[in-house]
Amino acid sequence: MKSRLKNYLSITKKEWNGMVILLFVIAVVLAAPYGYRYFKKDEAIDFKDFDKDVALLKQANGGKDLESDELSDARIAKPILFVFNPNNLSAQQWKQLGFSDKQIAIIKNYETKGGHFNRKEDVQRIYGITAADYQRIEPYINIPDAGYGSNKLAAGETIELNSADSATLTRIHGVGPAFAQRIIEYRKRLGGFLRKEQLQEVYGIDAGKYHDIQNQVTINPLLITKTDINHVDFEALRKFPYLTNKQTNAVIQYRIQHGNYHSLNDMKQIAILDEVILRKIEPYLSFK
Repeated sequence: MKSRLKNYLSITKKEWNGMVILLFVIAVVLAAPYGYRYFKKDEAIDFKDFDKDVALLKQANGGKDLESDELSDARIAKPILFVFNPNNLSAQQWKQLGFSDKQIAIIKNYETKGGHFNRKEDVQRIYGITAADYQRIEPYINIPDAGYGSNKLAAGETIELNSADSATLTRIHGVGPAFAQRIIEYRKRLGGFLRKEQLQEVYGIDAGKYHDIQNQVTINPLLITKTDINHVDFEALRKFPYLTNKQTNAVIQYRIQHGNYHSLNDMKQIAILDEVILRKIEPYLSFK
């Protein structure tokens, strides 16, 4: 029994040397942080310049302490109501109308992203503006017919997305020159729209924006441009928004190795193209 236990617990010289090296490495790793602190002294932080900057900002803020919280909800005690055009109205004028800094920041952010007020009702759709706010200022809103909104769509009028140029697209309520250009550029990359919902793939068109414009547009799927998958090169195919660069390369390489594609079934042999991707790209492909 003792001999068996001794054989079980005994180690070879090679194993002993390995254990010594392992213990040494562990000791070095544990001691490293302390050694670093000993040889690398932390530098003292001088807050003098920082305090000077804070003082300057406080001075610019009218002597008030700087807040790290969100913008204030406070409003002026006695709002001044006047006839106004909400487009490009200054922050000070919004404040005179009785809006808080937080509400004004939301309005200005909307304008920065290309938003425009074409009708009185558009003001009410701004997040943060309550029904009471809108009811109070609605009689004073005056948006001229001339200029930006003069050529907007009449009630019931629509625009076909696959044939419209950028100037025509700006007739859509809620679409300015920037959004019109983005729609055109995405349509070129895509080959055309098959469904209205694809507008939400355009940068900047979120669910709210899509809700505003979906009933102002129509789609003619016969106008889409298909890609000849057997002749397109990598640079042209990589612009197609539904394929990554890796998937694009796989499509080109498979064609080089196995010859032309005869149908979508041939593309199912490409491992990194799943059924979801294949269904999305099928209407845009031509197998000549």
